[in-house]
Amino acid sequence: MFDLIIRHATLPDGRKDIDIGITGGRIVAVEHGLPDAGEATINAAGNLVSPPFVDAHFHMDATLSLGLPRLNQSGTLLEGIQLWGELKPHLTQEAIMERALRYCDWAVARGLLAIRSHVDICDPRLLAVDALLEVKKRVKPYLDLQLVAFPQDGVLRSAGAFDLLKTALDRGVDVVGGIPHFERTMADGAASVKLLCELAAERGLLVDMHCDETDDPMSRHIETLSAEAHRLGMQGRVTGSHLTSMHSMDNYYVSKLIPLMAEAGVAAIANPLINITIQGRHDTYPKRRGMTRVPELMKAGVPVAFGHDCVMDPWYSMGSGDMLDVATMALHVGQMTGQDAMRACFQSVTETPAKILHLEGYGIAPGCNADLVLLDAGDPIEAIRLKAARLKVLRRGKVVAEGPGGAMRLDLAGRPGEVTFHHQA
Repeated sequence: MFDLIIRHATLPDGRKDIDIGITGGRIVAVEHGLPDAGEATINAAGNLVSPPFVDAHFHMDATLSLGLPRLNQSGTLLEGIQLWGELKPHLTQEAIMERALRYCDWAVARGLLAIRSHVDICDPRLLAVDALLEVKKRVKPYLDLQLVAFPQDGVLRSAGAFDLLKTALDRGVDVVGGIPHFERTMADGAASVKLLCELAAERGLLVDMHCDETDDPMSRHIETLSAEAHRLGMQGRVTGSHLTSMHSMDNYYVSKLIPLMAEAGVAAIANPLINITIQGRHDTYPKRRGMTRVPELMKAGVPVAFGHDCVMDPWYSMGSGDMLDVATMALHVGQMTGQDAMRACFQSVTETPAKILHLEGYGIAPGCNADLVLLDAGDPIEAIRLKAARLKVLRRGKVVAEGPGGAMRLDLAGRPGEVTFHHQA
């Protein structure tokens, strides 16, 4: 009757001693005491079984490029952008693919099976675009990679960027991106939001913009993005990433802004590891925390996901692809230590980003894809507290990674291997 049963699982919603029946790569039953039928069995032994982790915001074209062409000595956003500009002329498609594929191995070992990656289109060669489109094809059997056409140097500020962005979409990039706060003026930033949203509406695409990634309380492009989403009827299809200026805005303005975001159906993505290290650099003391207003956005019904953003690249020299690290930082920075709030942090690296990315077949219910992670923890809060080891990772009902601690055995599309996290592989 079943290809596989996972027995005695605890689910993220609190249900315990649950059996999950899998057939043909899909979940067909989630209930107590499924009958024995001689099928293959995994005994979860009361541990947490979750749908896979989802990274709603990443830059795979730059990942694992730490030290190229040199290290970011100041650790600042602007030096990171400068370093990326220095590296771009020396990039090759093969090098981008090699680093990206290595990172995808890391991701699978961490139970991270869906990633939205921004890809820089401000290069006439579109090397990174072609590289990541090929990576997307290669990893499809074991990881969903969604690509965002990202004009790193500004779609209006960088000559020819709008045409390059459209070409990237024509080649198969999935989502329209932007960076309005990096345009030359506030007016240009607003114009870029309007231009890009209209393009997305015309093509029926999703939108995800780097928006107000600054400490400036007057950087208010999320207001324009929300207004355009509402005007164009794009509710549920538009996302603002970072939104760090909101941590510096006055409360009266925010009391109007957050309801506008909710009305416009705009989602928010915080990137806590980066936001807490990049923002507040001009402050002495007291220092601003940097992360956007996550609890307030959640309370208003705005979908909030967390992203890793960077791993070992010009902007961030740390990281290993572990979304529990991301959830842990968000929990602490946002002072989200209530029971419901901690569970919400787990949802922000699983269910919520899956909805923002419009992933099909995600979840633990009959009809969903059998993409699952068995964690060495009894519930989502303990998983965050312990940064729980991934005991097994399943993709379409097949075990693709397993093993305790810092080493995981992989079997990705018939390509066995091992991943460790003690050093850069």
